[in-house]
Amino acid sequence: MTALGTVDAVVIGAGPNGLVAANALVDAGWDVLLVEANEVVGGAVRSAEVTEPGFCNDLFSAFYPLAAASPVIRGLDLHHHGLSWTQAPNVLAHVLPDDRCAVLHRRAEDTAAGLEEFASGDGEAWLELCAQWDRVRDPLLDALFTPFPPVRSALRLLRSLGTADALEMLRQAVLPVHRLADERFRGEGAAVLLTGNAMHSDVGPDAAGSGLFGWLLCMLGQDVGFPVPVGGAQRLADALAARYAAAGGSLRTGTRVERIDVEGGRATGVRLADGTHVRARRAVLADVDAPTLYDRLVGREHLPARMGAALDRFHWDNPTLKFNWALREQVPWTASGAHGAGTVHLGVDEAGFVDFAADLSTQRTPRHPFVLLGQMTTADPSRSPVGTESAWAYTHVPHAIADDDDRLREVADRVRASIERHAPGFSDLVLAEHVQWPRDIEGADSNLVDGAINAGTSGIHQQLVFRPVPGLGRPETPVEGLYLAGASAHPGGGVHGACGWNAARAALGSGGVVRRRLLGTAWSRLLEHSPGGA
Repeated sequence: MTALGTVDAVVIGAGPNGLVAANALVDAGWDVLLVEANEVVGGAVRSAEVTEPGFCNDLFSAFYPLAAASPVIRGLDLHHHGLSWTQAPNVLAHVLPDDRCAVLHRRAEDTAAGLEEFASGDGEAWLELCAQWDRVRDPLLDALFTPFPPVRSALRLLRSLGTADALEMLRQAVLPVHRLADERFRGEGAAVLLTGNAMHSDVGPDAAGSGLFGWLLCMLGQDVGFPVPVGGAQRLADALAARYAAAGGSLRTGTRVERIDVEGGRATGVRLADGTHVRARRAVLADVDAPTLYDRLVGREHLPARMGAALDRFHWDNPTLKFNWALREQVPWTASGAHGAGTVHLGVDEAGFVDFAADLSTQRTPRHPFVLLGQMTTADPSRSPVGTESAWAYTHVPHAIADDDDRLREVADRVRASIERHAPGFSDLVLAEHVQWPRDIEGADSNLVDGAINAGTSGIHQQLVFRPVPGLGRPETPVEGLYLAGASAHPGGGVHGACGWNAARAALGSGGVVRRRLLGTAWSRLLEHSPGGA
């Protein structure tokens, strides 16, 4: 085994969270090595020409409201490293099966005016939700993006709302989005906007907490929009990498970490696939999914006895089936509201969301898939030649069919047919199509197991103190000096950098041995009392 040397910290994985963590550590003066298995950085923030020359296709994530709102990303000043943002004229449109169209505009008043056409009074009800957002925006975002428990942010929320309104807000946070829409609105327009945005996670319309996801993304859409990096998603990852390099950080791509060395209960370094050993004086931070970290990189022999049972219950989010297209013209929507939207939802109405979620949970092949479609040239004219469109679409599928090509083809055909119904002639505009099956998505990024893009369900049973397993909901792990920096940690999926930032902050503040031992004791006690353990 060859020794590469010794650094203060090794960061495993150059996805957005790993890149943020590495930047935070190198800013603090640490000697940092960032190791990435792929030849390029970015994780699920990558783009390439996979259809036709001159057409830039985002391979995974594409629109970034969480990045635009994240104080972590904003604080890195990435505009100094080549990143610029742009966005489509409208944020999002939902095309209903009867071709009516609900549109999420940047201006709340414009959204409200459109929703008023679905039902009298819904415009005013929408503006009430927006006023609520204005009251809680800053402390709420702070609470979302800081380690659990967010004591200071929670106190600020309480002060801004008062006890009665805070209780109402808490109730709204755990409401299913279907129920939230029923309580607030009479028409279908607001319901599909809220529910479609909730379904950007894997939380179904009747699941607790889905109302918070739907409301949050809708409000962010009107606040910061759904921006995209000019030139492709890769520009965001490249800007993070450029900033890290400029600060003196070291990067190795095309190199897989095979093992984390643990000595005396502490992470002391990593072993690479080529046999190289790197020692870490202070910390190892892992931007990987939780099962990979604990089962493959660490080994259960280094974990509390009951943690294995908790890992066996780890709940993945649903697999993804994705299409990338080069189109000779823009999408010929028959619903006028869809033309200027960066993101378009289609395939289901309000009741159809419930049916789709039921298909996923019962492992049935979805009969009417909920489709999310991105019009990237509409959002960023640099993505393809003038007059054309670089577009993508995706839908979720049950785990039971993730490796079943015949059933996946059925879903793929239904997605194409749904688009064709609302954009007649779409298929004739396709210059090239590139399909990413769930196994292709995992093959391109091993953290996206079965094409699951959130590193574990966003369901309430695996959030906060339950993420990734029952514990403290923090980046610290039972192994001293080892921190979970990926989206399996709180606050979860989405490109916001908070998981990496929180892990770096924990590593930088971990100097006290007593504090570390107390955390280890807390882990052990919580895991000892969790059900189903050995």
